[in-house]
Formats: sequence, structure tokens, C-alpha cells
Amino acid sequence: MTTTLPPPMGGPSPAEVPLPHAPLVRVIAQVRFPTILSIRNPEQVATFQEKIRRAYPVLNQEEIRRVVLNADQPASDPKIQEDVVWRFSDRDRKWRVSLATDFVALETTSYDNRRDFLTRLRSIVGAVETTMNPQEAFRLGVRYIDRITGPALRDISKLIRQEVLGVSLSPIGAAAETVLTQTQFRAEEGLLQARWGLLPANGTIDPGTLEPIDEPSWILDLDMSSTEPLDFSADILGNAAEQFTERVYSVFRWMVSADFLRFYGGQP
Repeated sequence: MTTTLPPPMGGPSPAEVPLPHAPLVRVIAQVRFPTILSIRNPEQVATFQEKIRRAYPVLNQEEIRRVVLNADQPASDPKIQEDVVWRFSDRDRKWRVSLATDFVALETTSYDNRRDFLTRLRSIVGAVETTMNPQEAFRLGVRYIDRITGPALRDISKLIRQEVLGVSLSPIGAAAETVLTQTQFRAEEGLLQARWGLLPANGTIDPGTLEPIDEPSWILDLDMSSTEPLDFSADILGNAAEQFTERVYSVFRWMVSADFLRFYGGQP
């Protein structure tokens, strides 16, 4: 595909450099599809469970409530919608599959490599495809969250590009407790939402995915998503997710230095 977008938003992804001690705290992939009401039914979900139960044997059912606002109704009269999310985890609770009436997601706090993650994602999407038969995926998203703490945080100016650190490198940067940047980029494959910066102790940008910790940290949150609907197919969505992971990696590599790779055990 011909593109005029500059690297890292266009062009090939650099070769992956394994980081044995990577500061990656969570990776998430989510596929959203038109609502399938039968997913509320345990009997319907049981077939899906059997397809993934060997890898994700622990099941929890969560009841959730959503506030739905209707443009034709006063804001003071919201509608409360109750729904269910089925959570399937591995025995170590490091991998989790979430299935709801309008999405399926795979997330991990123990990411090892891109191939393993994509293989798992294709398997999960394939299980939904064969048991629930959604016709369309109107959004695919892949998200990587890194968190730098401790000695690495004190050497942040050596690990992250100066253009990224911005005001943190200025004379007033030493007085900053919170420095956050949020930017939406147009990439070759879709849109990339990026958030990065300094968080104080017990700070977070998203409690559901980034747990507060008792020390300052510098975070990098890269979320790549589709802009057009896709056929709900394990092959199509798996291939698209692979392209997304490569684009996210391209942006990550642009933001970090060779010192960063070495610090976390890589050999650039």
C-alpha cells in the first residue's frame, strides 16, 4: 500500500528486539461486534467455554450496569442497562478472556512475545466465530501499556526521545508531579491513540487497566484501532491485529532509545 505518512506511522516495522525485562504491564486486544443477546444465556456460552477451557479454565460471571442516555429524553432521566460479562482466566490469573453481548477481549499481564499473543487471539476470535457467528466487527483495538519506575525513571532522559519528554526536560520539569500528553495519530492501518507521561504515586489514567502503585512512574499507552468495519473472521481479524501490533511496535521503537533497549535486557 502506497502511503505518504512518515515513519513510524507509515512504512515497515523494525525488527523486533526481545526485552527480557520489559516494563510492559498489560496488553489488550478487543473486538466489538453488533449485540448478540443470546450471549447472556449460560447454555449458549457453555459451547464457547468448551472451546477455550483447556487454556482458560477459571470462569467468573460479572454483572455490570451501563448508563444509557437517549437524545430524546432529559439528561436527568437516564436508562440503566444491566448486562453480563463472562471472564475466563488461566490458573495463574495472568491471561483473561472477556465475553459480553457486544465484545470479546483478550488481555494479559504476562506478555512474552507477539507470536504467542496473536496465536491466542486468533483462537479466541475463532471460538466466537464458530459459536456465536457475528457477521461484522465494527472495531478492532490493540493496546500496549508500559510503565517505567525506580532507577529507570531517574534516567528517563536517556531512555526516551527528547521530543517525547517535552516539558519534563525544561527547568520547571523538576517541579512537575504529573505530566501527561495525549495525541491521536493517523497511521497506515487506522488510528493510534497515544498517552504518555509522568504519574505521581497512586496515580493512574485508567484504573481498570493500570493499577495505582505507591511510587511515581512514567507510562506509555499505545492503542491502535480500526476505522472501518471488518468481516468477523479469525483470519481477517488476526491478520489485521498483526498489522496493528507491528505499527504499535514501530511507534514504541521511535519513542525509546537504544539505551532503553539495553536497560531492559535487549541487544539493539
